[in-house]
Order: sequence, then structure tokens, then C-alpha cells
Amino acid sequence: MKKLSIFAVAIATIAFTACGGNKSANNAEEAQKSFDQEQIEAKIKMEFDSLASNIANLKHLPIVQKGDGGIQLTDEEKQVKPDYLLNPAVAENAVTLAEKYRMVSALSVDENIASMYDMPTEDYQKAITKLLADINDPSFKEIDATSIFEKAQQLYDAMNENGRINYFWQLSAASFVEEIYAMTQNTDKFITAFDDESASNVTYRTTLIIDAINRLVEYDPEIEPVAQALQPLSVLNAVSVDQLKTQLGELKEEIAEARKALMK
Repeated sequence: MKKLSIFAVAIATIAFTACGGNKSANNAEEAQKSFDQEQIEAKIKMEFDSLASNIANLKHLPIVQKGDGGIQLTDEEKQVKPDYLLNPAVAENAVTLAEKYRMVSALSVDENIASMYDMPTEDYQKAITKLLADINDPSFKEIDATSIFEKAQQLYDAMNENGRINYFWQLSAASFVEEIYAMTQNTDKFITAFDDESASNVTYRTTLIIDAINRLVEYDPEIEPVAQALQPLSVLNAVSVDQLKTQLGELKEEIAEARKALMK
């Protein structure tokens, strides 16, 4: 289920890792903060593992099928092209390094979706290539930009090694929000993959992750914009498929605003 797998990997990618934060002059306080921070990070990683596992076990979507090239959308689904994808030209709006990382992430998600619908992707590739050149992060050297979410752990390790881990959450947040945004544009199609148990599990794990990210702001103030962008999702508490559909509908505008906030 390629469309679902993109969504699942985007969620699993958000292994937010704090990256420093303010230093205290008190060594004991530093040690305590470091321990507390590690506990929060461990909690986030554990919940993401569980969330990814739940999503990987969702039911088959009727809009996908097996083809010569693997899993692909049905011909019928491809007839109606998505009109909600970012225009690659918005890459020019990214000014700061953080904005460029987020833009790479969101455009990569949309390039994948465009490709699945047999839409042109050349402009996406050009925009992503330019952004990567501007970013100049050696972590991307051996990772194809179109598969950055499929190689999340490899990218995380590389960014950690290259001292760029503080931007990993920028990539992750943008991919997460872009996928949730895409889901709200296709709720009737996506919702068929859920049953009451999976709807409950997915929303519960999402709120736990957002809570932990909020607590990380104390140790890494730079992630506050991400925490703010994800905050609307903290109200997700569905215990049934019907509730999940209703809540996603109610959050549609707020998720669109979160997308705008991260794409500044």
C-alpha cells in the first residue's frame, strides 16, 4: 500500500531528538536535564515505534493495487489528480536553513504523491535539488531525496554524525504535517483502512508523542514552532472510525494552518 506506507514512514520518521538547548552553569542541573531529556526522547521513540507498527497493520485500501512496478494506485484513482499539492515554486520562499529543510521534506512528500498519480515531477526534482545544494548537508550525499523517508534511520544516523541532528526534527515535522494534510484531503478514502481499534491506537499514540515533544521545548527551544504546529492534533482521541473521521474533519482548517506555519 504505497500511499499508506508513505504516511506510515512519515510518522515513524519523527524520531525527534533534542539538540542542546540552553546550558546551565550548574553541573548537577545539567546532568539532571540531560537525564530527563534522554527519558523524554526514549519515550518519543518508543511511542513512534508503536505508532508505526499500528499503521503498518492497517487494512488494504481499495484505491491501490499490485502492478508490474509493485504497489500502485488504481487507474480509476489516477483519473482525478490531487489539487492540494504544493507548487514547487514555493521553494523560493524558504530563506532560513530550517525553512529549507522543511521545504525539502514537504516537497519530497508531494513529489511522491504526484508520481503515484502519474503527474509531472521534474519541477519538484529541480526545486529539491536546489534546496539540497543550498543546505549543503553531507548527510544527504548517499540518500536519494525521493526516498529520505524510506531511509529515516540512515538519515538520522548521518545527521547525528555530521552535527546536523538539530534539523532532523524540521524534516520530520514537515513530512508529518504534509501527510496529515494530505489525509484530510482524502479522508473518505483513507478512513476505510481503519477499524475502531486502530483508530483508537493511532490517535492515542499521536497525543502521547505531541505531549512529549511539548516537554522537549524546555531543553530545546528551537523546536517550539514544531510543537505549536502539531498542537491541533493533540485533541485527537477517537475510539471509533466514525470519531476519527469527524475529528479529522473538524481539524482540517487547523492542519492547513499548521502546514502554512511550517512552510514559511
